[in-house]
Amino acid sequence: FQISGVIGIMFGFQGWFIEKTPLNLMIQVALLVLVFPIKNAKQTFLLVLLFALGMTAEIVGVATGFPFGKYTYGNNLGFKFMEVPLLIGCNWAVLVFCGAAIANRLFSNIWIKSLFGGVLMVLLDIPMEILAPTFDFWEFASHAPIENYFSWFFIGAFMHFLFHSLHLKGNFSFSLNLYLAQFVFFTVLAFLL
Repeated sequence: FQISGVIGIMFGFQGWFIEKTPLNLMIQVALLVLVFPIKNAKQTFLLVLLFALGMTAEIVGVATGFPFGKYTYGNNLGFKFMEVPLLIGCNWAVLVFCGAAIANRLFSNIWIKSLFGGVLMVLLDIPMEILAPTFDFWEFASHAPIENYFSWFFIGAFMHFLFHSLHLKGNFSFSLNLYLAQFVFFTVLAFLL
């Protein structure tokens, strides 16, 4: 999906591919549940909790400008609740599960794993912010302010801490591939567009 999206967007089919973003995100959630896998009550609870925390942060952010800065969501991310696409909450949860599985492989200390997870969130957010207005995902009043990146880091690190506090494990290969697929997709297109 990511490779065909990059190629299709580069060759002028941006609208067609970007309109399929909700489908792509729903497939990522389904793959997370099946391959990670999400198979017990603790994992399911955390998935729902991370979704709720991500949605809450975004709803507050859109309504007040805190903690990310003043921004609004466009129309290419699907159904919205209180001006925030539901898939954004799903994306927060997917990214945390994947980032935490990567951190589990690299580190043993919960604090280092959580901080590393926050770094992974910011590294992905940087190219996403470049493309978001072009793809009608979201747009800041002028540009993404520095507090946006600090907020992604701290909220992301906190969510990773919740994951690691429950001593959960996951599929490292799947998580690394999904994270890298998103990172490469947004980074390549940020440079090309």
